[in-house]
Amino acid sequence: MLQDDMLALPMSTGMGGDMGGMGDFSAPAPVAMGGGAVTTPKLSGKAKAAIVVRLLLNEGADIPIEDLPDELQMELTQQMGKMRLVDRDTLYAVASEFAEMLDNVGLTFPNGLAGALTAMDGRISRHTASRLRKEAGVRQFGDPWERLKALPPEDLAALAEAESIEVAAVLLSKLDTAKAAQMLVHLPGPVARQITYAVSHTSNVTPETVDRIGLSLAGQVDARPDLAFSSTPGQRVGAILTEAAAAKREEVLFALEEEDQEFATDVRKSIFTYALLAQRMQPLDVPKLMRILAAPDVITAIAFASDPDDVATSEFLLDNMSNRMANNIREEVAERGKVKRADGETAFGLIVGAMRDLINTGEIELISEEDEEA
Repeated sequence: MLQDDMLALPMSTGMGGDMGGMGDFSAPAPVAMGGGAVTTPKLSGKAKAAIVVRLLLNEGADIPIEDLPDELQMELTQQMGKMRLVDRDTLYAVASEFAEMLDNVGLTFPNGLAGALTAMDGRISRHTASRLRKEAGVRQFGDPWERLKALPPEDLAALAEAESIEVAAVLLSKLDTAKAAQMLVHLPGPVARQITYAVSHTSNVTPETVDRIGLSLAGQVDARPDLAFSSTPGQRVGAILTEAAAAKREEVLFALEEEDQEFATDVRKSIFTYALLAQRMQPLDVPKLMRILAAPDVITAIAFASDPDDVATSEFLLDNMSNRMANNIREEVAERGKVKRADGETAFGLIVGAMRDLINTGEIELISEEDEEA
């Protein structure tokens, strides 16, 4: 976009100028107009920057002027306040000169370290990115509130709970309504009520105060050490036990409950088994699962199922696939006879594994435990 290039240009070309973000127009070249040549009057870089900005605004362009340092925003605004009328020849000359300068640009780089980190996101290690953030300082990375809004709601709730009610009310007010609602869900009831009531006292909070709160909260996030694991201990053990044989899974869970009831509960929440398919899967997603499963594995699993919850899952799958496929599978199951435990549990594992793959790729979404309880 032209308006984005306008602000990025000086950074990419090394051109200085009175306005920084606009370049130096102090020596304009003659511009042909009709039969003669028109030379831009001796205008300062600030004046030419103001003319270009005013022209783009008149054309309806959304110029990211807020990306400029505060000092340059002030200078630009003050310069526009001093300007009056500009004749057509001058306007044409300034615009042509600016357009020519843009045409000569072959490559632009991100605006400062913040832009560079954004461009390199996912291509450099988290450890390196964290070091750069800490060395450069929080303010080097743009609006701290944009970074805070990107945090998961449970992380935002932890931040709010650790702060004063007044700070938490500002945090809640700065979030999108959906994210704010999700944050409240992860807070204890009394704390959530106190924070929402405190929002009524934020009408006189100044922008400077909001900025300082954002910087402080973002600084706390940056100060957190990098973690070796992205998932919780309960999730990791739950994923392992999901793949384990049923007998071994129950044996381990029984031992965990004796050692640490709370941890065992977290593990149980992260375990996904064949029996849970009927409870956590959307009926409309069954055809997606069937498309990536081998028919013999489905037949083996359904023939092996004997526990009431496993049988319920088998019926759930059969009821939500095509009638032709369901009838064929029922006939094959009737002819299959007894299935060995090892073969049956292997088939269960393959179906659960295929389900997890669909979840990880975002093709399907499980019914949450909250939805189940509702």
